[in-house]
Amino acid sequence: MKTTNSSAKQKRFTPGTVVTGKWNQQQYSIVRKLGEGVTGTVYLAHSSERKVAIKFGIDHMSIAQEVNVLKELSKVQDTCLGPYLYEVDDYVQAGSKSIVPFYVMEYIKGIDFLRFMEGKGSEWLSVVVLQLLDQLQALHDHGWIFGDIKPENIIVTKNATSVRLLDVGGTTKKDRAIKEYTELYDRGYWLGESRKAEVSYDLFSVAILMIHCAYPQQLRKQPEKPLAQLKKMIESSDQLKPFKKSMIGALHGHYIQAGEMKQDLLRSQYQAESSPTLNRHSTTRMSRVNKQKKSYGYTELFMLMTFVGLLITLYLVLKMF
Repeated sequence: MKTTNSSAKQKRFTPGTVVTGKWNQQQYSIVRKLGEGVTGTVYLAHSSERKVAIKFGIDHMSIAQEVNVLKELSKVQDTCLGPYLYEVDDYVQAGSKSIVPFYVMEYIKGIDFLRFMEGKGSEWLSVVVLQLLDQLQALHDHGWIFGDIKPENIIVTKNATSVRLLDVGGTTKKDRAIKEYTELYDRGYWLGESRKAEVSYDLFSVAILMIHCAYPQQLRKQPEKPLAQLKKMIESSDQLKPFKKSMIGALHGHYIQAGEMKQDLLRSQYQAESSPTLNRHSTTRMSRVNKQKKSYGYTELFMLMTFVGLLITLYLVLKMF
């Protein structure tokens, strides 16, 4: 589907390179590479006004599709569903006829999902995933499936104030085939099921993302019964146990809305937080009951001994007569 010349595919920009747009004549100084996907490579750069992220595509069609998605998402009120789009242009390297399409977008400063979660427990996992599900719900409500859910595409901003989705290369209209995905988080890879753009596809990837968080170095697909493998990993992790119901529901495709998974996560979290308190109260009550039982036992023994003593005294008195 993607047709382009090999020079565009292999184009790499070193730090300090100044890119000048062919049409708008805006200049950008490349700082470093941020990430790479099927449809292109993203760089951090400086414009005359701010830090920006630039995606250089492998062809005009894929760039045009992503730009259209960003424009659509920008129409959504009250929710930032993707980076803000600044401009679209082409880059022509001096002395070359090769044209590289690109677009310039907001640079969202933060930490990717897995790095943010290093050393953190289930409480933080819940905080981040609940925000991610809110983002996905808003996206789904407007007819889009994100598709390429992976740690690099989920940024937690400073102080965990918000979760943002990056790189709309895989964002696909509902009921079509997913345009771009990462194998490790792909339902087709794990279960051999379809890559149809639907809510359950995104939520399956969310569950895998959570598992990867608990097993950052150990998530490898086993050749036999991969679904059973994933369930066992959930059940064996203290970090994931509180979310067992919702995660397994997502793996099975039981949810038709991201909000449903969110509600199950909230219920699981509440129950997990309530259990220690309930156990403490239960332990306290049992302790009081045991003390009362002991107290009643001592009283009954004293009364029995007293009664036996009276009987013996009465027996001896009667025997004297």
